[in-house]
Amino acid sequence: MSLQTAIQTNHLTKLYKKGKPPALDGLDLTVKQGEIFGYLGPNGAGKTTTIRLLLDIIRPNSGNATMLGMDVHSQSIELHRRLGFLPGELNLWDNQTGQQVVNYLGRIRGRLDSAYVHELAERLSLDLSKTVRSYSTGNRRKLGLVIALMHKPELLILDEPTNGLDPLMQQTFHQLMIEARDEGRTVFLSSHILSEVQAICERVAILRDGQLKAVERVSDLMRVQFHYVTVNFRQPVPISRLMSVPGVSELSADGNGLKFKLAGDLDPVLRAVNDQYIVDMRVQEPSLEEIFLTFYGNDVKTTPHQEPVKELVR
Repeated sequence: MSLQTAIQTNHLTKLYKKGKPPALDGLDLTVKQGEIFGYLGPNGAGKTTTIRLLLDIIRPNSGNATMLGMDVHSQSIELHRRLGFLPGELNLWDNQTGQQVVNYLGRIRGRLDSAYVHELAERLSLDLSKTVRSYSTGNRRKLGLVIALMHKPELLILDEPTNGLDPLMQQTFHQLMIEARDEGRTVFLSSHILSEVQAICERVAILRDGQLKAVERVSDLMRVQFHYVTVNFRQPVPISRLMSVPGVSELSADGNGLKFKLAGDLDPVLRAVNDQYIVDMRVQEPSLEEIFLTFYGNDVKTTPHQEPVKELVR
């Protein structure tokens, strides 16, 4: 175990029901200290199961894991003092105020920096004098972030952290994570939102059906980004007008509109139909799953410590 490793899993496996595919299947993953690491996959991929195993909330059927050089099971009590955790679903005491919750958890940890708590609440626009019961979903998420961050832990484990936050607060969250990284702390961020991890992560792991498919730099992953485009015209336009345009695929007609997948610039498309009256145009970003399927294909398999064969799908 390197001192530069924040999280290390070895063949970590969790099976909930016999005869069913494992929720997590032989996970081998390394997260370096001082990085913001994105853990990506569609809902049901096994992301939350991984986090519960790391926190010793559930036990694996096989394999093991360490965080900050400590075994997640045998040294869990000591380890948890050095962690900050935000679960996907946060259940707190509804009749307590946000401040009372913070004070209670601060006493349990043995230290509470009131000035830093105030700073976090102010930056997140969270009124700690209100009861948890009165908080909206977004404000409950903000309180969870304050609780996770308030003791400046060495390792943050965050499950869908921006769920319920408005765009302005998402930007504040991004800045808080960058500050944590710049202080040498580690962030493990589970999400199904590509734009979230694209904004702050350098590396991401892609999980699908309980299996780790790849660990990539975000810059490499986004090289294959594409969009779905719908162009509506005043009158029907034959699909033949766009069939030879570079980057256009999955082309179809829908009334007076043309729908297609575009990998590349939009300008060649507009030039190809520059004699037609365009009523409107919609550009839709692909989902994480769609980018994954484009990047790795349906059946690409990897083995531990081996890079996937990208040439198969390029």
